[in-house]
Amino acid sequence: MNLYTYRRKTSVGRRTKAWFFILGILVCIIILISGKKALTYTSSDKYCTSCHIHPSSDQNWKLSTHYNNKSGNIVHCVECHLPPEGHGYFMAKAKHGLKDAYGFYFKDSVRINWQKKKLLENAKGFVYEESCTDCHQNLFPVTLSVNGGNAHLFYTTSKDPLNCINCHLNVGHYDRNAAAHAHDTSFGVTITSTEPPFAEPAKVEKFENFKEMIPGTRVSFEMIALPGGAFNMGSPDDEPLRDADEGPVRKVTVSKLWIARNEVTWDEYMAFFRATASQGRTEGQVVSSKKVDAISGATPPWGAPDQGWGKGTRPAITMSWHAANVYCQWLSKVTGKKYRLPTEAEWEYACRGGTETPYFFEGNPKKLTSEGFLKKILKPDTSNIASRVVYNLNSAAKTEEPSFVKENPFGLKNMPGNVAEFCSDFFSADYYKTDSIRINPKGPVKGQEHVIRGGSFKSDARDLRSAARDFTKTKAWLVTDPQMPKSIWWYSDCIDLGFRVVCEADSTIKQ
Repeated sequence: MNLYTYRRKTSVGRRTKAWFFILGILVCIIILISGKKALTYTSSDKYCTSCHIHPSSDQNWKLSTHYNNKSGNIVHCVECHLPPEGHGYFMAKAKHGLKDAYGFYFKDSVRINWQKKKLLENAKGFVYEESCTDCHQNLFPVTLSVNGGNAHLFYTTSKDPLNCINCHLNVGHYDRNAAAHAHDTSFGVTITSTEPPFAEPAKVEKFENFKEMIPGTRVSFEMIALPGGAFNMGSPDDEPLRDADEGPVRKVTVSKLWIARNEVTWDEYMAFFRATASQGRTEGQVVSSKKVDAISGATPPWGAPDQGWGKGTRPAITMSWHAANVYCQWLSKVTGKKYRLPTEAEWEYACRGGTETPYFFEGNPKKLTSEGFLKKILKPDTSNIASRVVYNLNSAAKTEEPSFVKENPFGLKNMPGNVAEFCSDFFSADYYKTDSIRINPKGPVKGQEHVIRGGSFKSDARDLRSAARDFTKTKAWLVTDPQMPKSIWWYSDCIDLGFRVVCEADSTIKQ
């Protein structure tokens, strides 16, 4: 090969490489441009609402202060539901994008429980704290109220991790039924019944079921007579999905008593509130009611304790253990009977209904649970459990009325679900291991928190077992309460807890 030919081939090779290089740059530019356009389009409000077609996606967003405000500034979907760049933006976009695509192509949006997704514990998964603080950099603006300043100070100084949406859950999507940070001074004022009130309570002369009537109201409720008996309290080591604080199993005897067929309803609780509430009183003050001697009732709540779901025969919720205990004192006063919260032993005895299996109905917790990746795809069989208890797979992310479920063998409704229930005992994780009392045990003599029994409309099937235990979390349930000091009557951050009452037999039967 001569020098001319060599130089010609080398020149052609260089030109070819240059063209490939230029072509590569053009391809990269095209990809970047199209990628940028794709990124911009898939981050637009129009694109987001094309997939999220439930009401909160578009309608309620446009009614919220993030869209409809004095400044005219619109906070777009991705500004809340994706973190800022530099905080895992692209990974979060890929994760949520894949989930949205799966839901769009493989799920019927009409059947998705959007109400459940709006609950605080679920919303934390797709509302980013960095997004809130990236926009709201000044947490103490001059227009902030005193209560708001106290709340933001608590947010900045708390050792426990807090989220902005603990207090501002409904800022991005307007909810007319959501509890607002304002005193509900009209709470409990409305009385709908026009029938004459009961003149006196039920007269009980023998140990049998009876209907209690609250004097001065049209409110009544059913009490079921439970004969005393012995049962195995707690769960054995081989019970599926049990927790360590449920054992060891011990033989316990409880005396005969009456227990309410249903949880205390809003109708019942509102009768107490109307009779004892002091509208002008602030937290911590003790004022005796003129109507019921030595009973000081609740202060007005902040917002709507019923969450907008309705009152009536739905279980009363969001009141504190203290409020439930005072309710029992008041009920005892107006009826002349001895009403109180059940002990943990009485509650489990009543819940079991004479059974020794995980539930009072047939079912294996491992097969009924919906926890775990496979169970979320292959849903458990709910044909039996769904008719007996309100829980996370059959509720609409809210409480239900008593008619929703069947009774247990003792004639009681929704012991394991709908709302978790207060017991009178202080909580101790190892109490079963150290307690030697086997007849009417009442729990530790002192403690910080109280026992809770039963699951709720939020609960998985594992927490509906008769032996499952939990306890109050007073500090955590008052995070968003704007008052200083915090309320002793209402939990601001617990919407699935209520109670039912028992009546002592020996002190009630008229001889």
